[in-house]
Order: sequence, then C-alpha cells, then structure tokens
Amino acid sequence: MNALIIGGGGREYAIARALRADKKCNQIYFASGNGASEKLGVNITAESFEALADFAANNDIELTIVGGEEPLTKGIVDIFRARNLAIFGPTKAAARLEGSKAFMKNFLKRNRIQTAKYIETDDLAEAKRFIAELTPPIVVKADGLCAGKGVIIAQSQEEAASAAGDMLSGASFAEAGRRVVIEEFLDGFELSVFAISDGKDFVTLPVCQDHKRLLTGDLGPNTGGMGAYAPAPLADETLIAKIKTRIVRPTIDAMAAEGSPFTGVLFCGIMVVGGEPYTLEFNARFGDPECEALMALLETSAIDLFYNAAIGKLSEVKPRFSAKSAVGVVVASQNYPYGQSRSAPITIESGAENENAHILFAAVTKGENGELLASGGRVLVAMGLGENIRLARERAYDLIAKIKFDGMQYRTDIAYQALR
Repeated sequence: MNALIIGGGGREYAIARALRADKKCNQIYFASGNGASEKLGVNITAESFEALADFAANNDIELTIVGGEEPLTKGIVDIFRARNLAIFGPTKAAARLEGSKAFMKNFLKRNRIQTAKYIETDDLAEAKRFIAELTPPIVVKADGLCAGKGVIIAQSQEEAASAAGDMLSGASFAEAGRRVVIEEFLDGFELSVFAISDGKDFVTLPVCQDHKRLLTGDLGPNTGGMGAYAPAPLADETLIAKIKTRIVRPTIDAMAAEGSPFTGVLFCGIMVVGGEPYTLEFNARFGDPECEALMALLETSAIDLFYNAAIGKLSEVKPRFSAKSAVGVVVASQNYPYGQSRSAPITIESGAENENAHILFAAVTKGENGELLASGGRVLVAMGLGENIRLARERAYDLIAKIKFDGMQYRTDIAYQALR
C-alpha cells in the first residue's frame, strides 16, 4: 500500500516510522515533509488540496493521513472523499470540535457532557461581567486555531479582562481571538486521551500526559508541547471507563446524530477533579508530542488501524500496544516560542539511536552538504522506551546528551508526575 502523509513535523515523522515498520506499506509520500523525512519516504509539494487529491489519484495512494489541524478545519477530507479517496481524518464539519472552542463548549453543554462553567462571547462587557463572578485563576481562550497557544490562565480578574480585551480587539491571535471562551479554572490533573473512530465505533489508545509549559517546573508560557509520556499511571481502569462512557461514547454518538460523524483521531483533553473527568477541550487529530509516544508503543499494523478507520471498518481491527513505557522529550530552538531562531547544524553522536531510543525529527531542513539544520521551533523529539517510566526517561535524556546544536533548549523534568 502507498500512503500520503499531510504534514512535516515530529508527529508525521512518527506516523511514518510506524507505517514503515508495517510490511503492508510500500511507498510513503510527505506533503510537504521536512529535511529528515526523506529518510522514510519522498517529499512532495502541492499548491492546493485539489492538487493533493490529484497526486493521490495518479500515484496509487490507497491511504492519506492528515497530521495537523489546519487542513482538517479547511476541508481536505471532504475533497478527498468526494473523489472516493481513502483519507484518515474528520470532515470540515466534524473538525469544528477543534476549530471553534465556542462550538465545542456548546456541543458539550447540549449533550450534557461534563465540562467547566463557561460563557462564549464577542462582547467585552459581557466577558467582564462573567469574569467578575469567577474566582482566579480564570481561563481565557481564543475561539479559533492558535497552534496550541490560544489559552491564557489569568491569575487575577484584571489579567483575565485584559487578556479577553486583547483577544477581542485582534491584538492577540488576530481573527482567531475575535470570539472568546471564558471559563472557570478546574484544579486537578490533566490527561490526554486519544480515541480513533470510524464514525460509529472507536478504540482508545494508551493514556498520555503532556507538558505544555516551556520551562522545567511547569513555568513559562504555554507551548505546543515540550514532552509527553505514556501510559500515564494516574489513569486507572475505573477512570478510563468513566472517560469512555461519559465523554468519548457520547461525543461519537452525538456527532453522528447531529449529521457530522467523527472519523479519525478524537483527542480529549481531560481534567480530573476528585476522581471525576471533565472535558477541557477536543482536538481533531493526534497531539504532538503525544503521537510520538503512542506510535512508539503500537505493536500491531498501523496501516490496518488507520485504513479501517478511514473506510468505516474499525471493528475489524484490534490494536495492540507494547507493555513498555515511552517518554518523549522535545528539544526546541533558542527563541521558541517567542520568535524565530537562526538555523543551526545538528550533530548526533554515531550510534546514538537504538531500538530503545530514537529521534523524531520535526523542524529541520537540509544544508548545502546534506547536513540537518535546526530551523526553529520544536526541532526534534528524543524518544526513550523502557520497562517502566523511569528507565524510558533515562534513555530519552541519555539520547539528548548525544545531540548538539546551538541554542538547543529542553525541559529536564518530563514525566515528573509519574515519578514523584
């Protein structure tokens, strides 16, 4: 089977590794890939979703996998499906669960799925009135897509009002912030729960925990993610059962009932308060870097899992995951997430990668001599595997010690929740 992967980060690199390990996979194409993805397949460029569909039709692509949220919310799945091309991901209508936080919160409310108290509004006066009713911290979210950075946890009512004003005026997040969600702060611990669905059936994957803050100790600004591990020991069988029956199953059923069956990956950002799960957010695709950890643990056919979900036959697949633990540590460029950084050559000690530790390349390009260059943002994920979280983490950080580029930064406490 030939496959096309839409995207070029560490998440897409991890998916490609999982496909490459599958004997059913023949050729992998990336649109547009990165400087390292040619180790696994062929990078292509296309000017439109229609051009990508043409490429798939003309090159015997039997499965397309969409990595990121932007193509999904803009309707790439609808275009492929109109041409009877198998594609893994939700339609534009279903992707509203991620594309609009207001839609998502209202969906939860009308389907009685537990979430934080909130309002969604484009009126600053209304936002301020609701903020005055809340006890800090207060959560302020831009409605639209902001690459994982559109959430402010304000420590005072004044800070919350200022954040809401900046969003609504367009000063923060431009058009994505012209409507906001204000909600109460839930004090508990977070989990990342991923379900793969074909619109009616679903399977859940090992529960993850990620680390959004830039700096060790959960300090600094929110980022797209600085590390993740799986499985999360805080998610016991009782809690997982609650999440499936109270959140995942009602969401899949309600989306189908409302005329927008959800296919692909449903990410449920969960806050656990007193043993009870609350829905913080939905995403319509794999998280990054959680995907890297999950793909490292997948033992059964990645092709079967994604393809059967895409064609409505998920019930025919029983995915199996390793009993090991996976810890992924993001290595970012010097100025992330504040701005761009200069490209810098990456050096990796010979023999650094092995079956228990490997590198998943994200923001990298190729230099004139074919060397890999860190090109800004989150550059790579160092993934460690082990019989337990502690050993997996040691292997991830041992691998990082063998990687060098100017300005590299990373957190030193990934998976601390599982080890304290």
